[in-house]
Amino acid sequence: MKSLIAIAFPFLLCFFLLTACTHMEENSTYRQITMDEAVSVMANETDYLILDVRTPEEFASGHIPGAVNLPNEDIGTEEILSLSDKDKLILVYCRSGNRSKQAAQKLVNLGYTNIVEFGGIMDWKGEIVTE
Repeated sequence: MKSLIAIAFPFLLCFFLLTACTHMEENSTYRQITMDEAVSVMANETDYLILDVRTPEEFASGHIPGAVNLPNEDIGTEEILSLSDKDKLILVYCRSGNRSKQAAQKLVNLGYTNIVEFGGIMDWKGEIVTE
């Protein structure tokens, strides 16, 4: 009996670890797309949110039309009341792509399931609006 446990235990341990890792991978990341792919998504989808994670000053100086500003620094571990639908398609950008990657991962960590990061406004070729 002791030898059966000694043989079965490593296999069971591996099984549980692989199952846990697979489950974590499904929910622990966001999708990255190019600026051209983001433009295509904006042209073809209707129910999405464009999230600008730069500072309010940067946002006011020029942003993608329809974008909502939520600075990366304000995204933490607390629920975000203004983003109540965790399954909504959220397209995230910043100035160059660094903060948008950080923000996208933070949103995933908060339970958002449809986060797409597309880099920085520096690469945006479309219209820009100012406040």
